[in-house]
Amino acid sequence: MNSKLPFITTLVAFVLAACSGAAPTPAPPTIVVRGNAPTAVPLDETLPTTVPAPAGVVAGPDLARVDSQGMVEFVVMPLNLATAGETLDFDVSMNTHSVDLSWDLAAQSVLSTDTGLEVRGSSWPVGSGHHFEGTLSFPTQTPDGKPLLDGAKKLTLTIQDAGAPQRLFEWEISQ
Repeated sequence: MNSKLPFITTLVAFVLAACSGAAPTPAPPTIVVRGNAPTAVPLDETLPTTVPAPAGVVAGPDLARVDSQGMVEFVVMPLNLATAGETLDFDVSMNTHSVDLSWDLAAQSVLSTDTGLEVRGSSWPVGSGHHFEGTLSFPTQTPDGKPLLDGAKKLTLTIQDAGAPQRLFEWEISQ
């Protein structure tokens, strides 16, 4: 009987371990990254980056523009250059880990063309935090009624005082 005791004890230990309600190890969290990972850039340098545009877009093969001046990375992408209605809209994504992003980009932005016409921003969903994305909109006509894009070959979005003195985003356009 004494020779069977270690065997039975070991068997009971295995059975209890197998039947215990131990929770399975949880899977690691899934991290989704959009776009390029942020990189360290000197405070006065802009990191030019482009992202391929969807097929059939009028403005050319590379629409996304990145500006990494200072402590904030901006990624700007036109949303409706080929099909603009009353507004020209841009997706603007801002990322930082040290600056509050509660700027009113509509008030701080101008959209201009190589023909000399320009309009100020008309709408931006002001928010805050360290990661913010929204649609920055501009009227398609100047205050005196001239169509902004008529005859234009180049479009420039200028954002003032948003973590850097000035951020410029440019697109070649065809009509």
